[in-house]
Amino acid sequence: MPHNESSSTMFRIGFVPILLVCAGVIGVSSLALRPMPRDAAPSSPAQSTEHTQTGIDVLEEQNFAPLRGKRVGLITNQTGVDSQGRRTIDVLAHADGVKLVALFSPEHGISGQLETSNVANATDAATGLKIFSLYGDTRRPTDQMLQGLDALVFDIQGAGVRFYTFITTMGYSMEAAAQHKVSFFVLDRPDPLGGEKIQGPMLDPSRISFVGYFRLPVIYGMTFGELARMFNTENKLGLDLHVIAMKNWRRSQTFDQTGLTWIPPSPNLRTLNEAFLYPGVEILQPAGVSVGRGTDAPFEQLGAPWIHSDVLLNSLNVKQVPGVRFTAASFTPSDGLYKGEACAGVRIEITDGAAFDSMRTGLEIADSLHRLHPERFEITKLMDLLASQTTVDGLIAYQPAAGIIASWADDLAQFRTLRSKYLLYN
Repeated sequence: MPHNESSSTMFRIGFVPILLVCAGVIGVSSLALRPMPRDAAPSSPAQSTEHTQTGIDVLEEQNFAPLRGKRVGLITNQTGVDSQGRRTIDVLAHADGVKLVALFSPEHGISGQLETSNVANATDAATGLKIFSLYGDTRRPTDQMLQGLDALVFDIQGAGVRFYTFITTMGYSMEAAAQHKVSFFVLDRPDPLGGEKIQGPMLDPSRISFVGYFRLPVIYGMTFGELARMFNTENKLGLDLHVIAMKNWRRSQTFDQTGLTWIPPSPNLRTLNEAFLYPGVEILQPAGVSVGRGTDAPFEQLGAPWIHSDVLLNSLNVKQVPGVRFTAASFTPSDGLYKGEACAGVRIEITDGAAFDSMRTGLEIADSLHRLHPERFEITKLMDLLASQTTVDGLIAYQPAAGIIASWADDLAQFRTLRSKYLLYN
């Protein structure tokens, strides 16, 4: 099951430019109404008013010097744009001294709209370049795809969540580049959840997969450039890696503080609010709960035909989960799990960004559903994304969420130590 997948009704091809702009506006406007979660105050009292410059902007400032004279393949999607809204594809295609010869797309395709389990190869209409799918018959660049390339460039906005498949696409591409002696460039972008938040259990070593490339917690607090540095060293790839670092980004900044426009990295993460809810809510879907795909509020609501809203709502309200408010919800998904079936459940509203903990919220909901519907809520399937046997065992045994979270402390402390070697930003 692809875990960036979303409702095919959300983005129609003909309306993509308009909807992407609207999504960005919605994401920014929603932040004005509700505080976005972050773990700590800014690192200094005076927050910079300068907008963040992403890797492609910095590369343009450098007049593309690192790529001059190279035949380049670009791994990107609709989020790969510069500060003027120009596609990185078009920027590199017209850059003096750079020869862009191939494109590569992740899950959802180059435009981020496709919902199929396999994305086919295609051709970019504007440049005529071949688009090799890395979410099709193969999920790794092949010998043929890399033939004649001097460099692979990666420019994609992530979600800051371990099971988001773009991480694995980057990791697999790095492995292929190392094997073929092709240089690898990451045009860095912010972690939308901020660079300080670390939450959730570590991935069990036996659970390495396409939705778990490396032993990370669910929320890891790193940019793709920082992850690439970690993967290269810890996996002993021997890759010729170059990270084009951002300017004017601090670890304490969440995406709403960057001045950048939110472009949905996948169709259901249409607003930044949904991105913050995503890690804790998404883990529930494999257990048989609709997380709002095929509705107007993915990850902001969840339900199933067998849930009674008032009963679930009472169970959650008793828990007094920090930073959120639960209200009754009913919806009929137009796609995804329970397509066309009336579902009842709850809507989740972030009320206090500083107190909100997406993973805590997800565990508390899982506990309530397990207690209320043990015969319908398939709690063992939370392993699909949590990928932590001790965490799932704790939920099965009705251990309090606070105790489960406390059990992660030693692993997360070790991860923080490892992670500190690869950080690029203060």
